[in-house]
Amino acid sequence: MKTLIMKFGGASVATPAQFNQIADIILERASCYERIAVVVSAMGNTTDQLIALAKEVNERPPHRELDMLISVGERISISLLAMALEKKKRQGISFTGSQSGIITTAHHTEARIVEIRPFRLLPPLQEGKIVIVAGFQGVSREGEITTLGRGGSDTTAVALGVALFAEKVEFFKDVPGIGEEDPKLSPNAEIFSHLSYEKALLIVRKGAKILHERSILLAEKNQLPLHVLSFNDPEMRLSRGSWIGPMERKLREGAEIYEEC
Repeated sequence: MKTLIMKFGGASVATPAQFNQIADIILERASCYERIAVVVSAMGNTTDQLIALAKEVNERPPHRELDMLISVGERISISLLAMALEKKKRQGISFTGSQSGIITTAHHTEARIVEIRPFRLLPPLQEGKIVIVAGFQGVSREGEITTLGRGGSDTTAVALGVALFAEKVEFFKDVPGIGEEDPKLSPNAEIFSHLSYEKALLIVRKGAKILHERSILLAEKNQLPLHVLSFNDPEMRLSRGSWIGPMERKLREGAEIYEEC
């Protein structure tokens, strides 16, 4: 079945009103794809606020408890998005990282994905429901809640794309795509319509915060196409943008989800 992964970052879910906007974008894509899984980040600066809250209580919060606390941010986002979809007469169902079967190492606050067991996601996807997954988090083999570090939601989206044999992963950002210069700092910067994984990695390693390096490496390993699109511009959000990697995924036997530690 034709499968799409959509990822919305913190800037895209900064306000309650934006959840309705995201729901509209998802419904537009649902006319083209039979299965859609959406990965969302915490709202705006929620993660930073939770970390600051922890440090008010303990200047050096235990990493296990910090993961338990900051994983709350994404759970807020997934439930609100499911509610926004329900309002528009389309059923969405939310899952935490652990419920989604995202298995990680035991390194709290900087875990790496080692496996995905998406068994709970498959039945609702087959029924045509929109599956909404909390980014940035997972569960260790010991059953501990873990988080993936800064930018971890990007990696969640790519790993799900690999596990669910998606045709591509769409990332909705507050910029029109990827350029040699940061579009936020240089509004007239040329936006690449297509670039290789190597070129994207080079730009990210120079300091651009468009995508997390780990997500690009994982996509390259599996030759999974990535598409960076504008969330803010309705005329551009489903076209243009920047493609990374091949324009079409060549599915192959075996998924390489394990991240290098």
